[in-house]
Amino acid sequence: MSNIYKAAQTNDENFFKLYDDADTYMCYKHEKSGDSVLHIASRYGHLNLVHLLLEKGGNPEIVNLDGKRPLHEAAQNGQIDIVKYLLDYGATVDCLKRADWTPLMLACTKTNPEVIRALLEKGADPALRNKDGWNSFHIAAREGSVEILQLLLHHDAQLWNTVSKNGRTPLHTAALNGCTDAVRFLVESCDYPCDMVDSCGTTPLMDALRAGHVDTAQILLNLHKADVAKEDKLGRQLVHLVSEAGQLEALDFLLDTFHMSVDTRTSTTQCTPLHVAAKEGQDAIMQCLLRRGANVHLLDTSLRSALHIASGGQHAGCVELLLQHGAGASQDKHGQTARQMAKKDDVKQVFKKYLDHVT
Repeated sequence: MSNIYKAAQTNDENFFKLYDDADTYMCYKHEKSGDSVLHIASRYGHLNLVHLLLEKGGNPEIVNLDGKRPLHEAAQNGQIDIVKYLLDYGATVDCLKRADWTPLMLACTKTNPEVIRALLEKGADPALRNKDGWNSFHIAAREGSVEILQLLLHHDAQLWNTVSKNGRTPLHTAALNGCTDAVRFLVESCDYPCDMVDSCGTTPLMDALRAGHVDTAQILLNLHKADVAKEDKLGRQLVHLVSEAGQLEALDFLLDTFHMSVDTRTSTTQCTPLHVAAKEGQDAIMQCLLRRGANVHLLDTSLRSALHIASGGQHAGCVELLLQHGAGASQDKHGQTARQMAKKDDVKQVFKKYLDHVT
């Protein structure tokens, strides 16, 4: 059967015209993907082969193992001629694949406005949502094409006013992905409330800086007047989030621009940026914080220092940094020292090396 797949992929029309048993290739499905010849031809843009298959009674609604139909494949891969042909043939414009993705949603993962326009003209509904609650505007915001966002809004001026199942707006999505032009467009063209939060209490500004997109963050700060002091539902501020994520440029930006304290506490657990960086093993972030005067002796609500957290996470590099900067051997609320939390040999060796040095 591999000869059928290869012929479909390479647009070998003669192979199918001369094939002895048309029923064989018409019923062919790839063993791993479930792709039919029509899926393959649609994916690669072989219009003549699509025409031949449909003439022989091919089913434009045939599905593969992912629930995709040929129109999904054509739309996702920017095959505008196939999209138009299948739509004119009568293919269902808003057919759903697994996870409730329509062809329009898949088209919005690319930057091909012609495909999107063709689907919309045939009645595709951009307000439909997939299983995560994303509509086509959400998906286009992730890709960041202003042209496509404008096209969708021209079709439905209220598309921007949507949230996913976890409360995220298209503005959150664009900010997280560093789509600076899209963020500027969304802020200037849509009526998003300032600092709108998702189900975790995350704002678009938090998303942008946690992902290291300082330029995008500046758009939100300057044009949307985003609040740098907002907390998420865990009581973390921006300085905690960028420290946790290892975003050194974003950390420098916050400390230098807004003069945030390197010892800022979370309102829930009293963790400092050192604590959250230690938990994730962010050596470079810890070096920056320590260089800027972070206090290694501060304790969270469990009486744990950053050294406790680093040792518990088995981050030898962070443990060594903290010991070099004078971290002490305090006990947490359970009476446990940081050294007692070391399980891996490299972490134990750091404590031994330090103790040998001081004695």
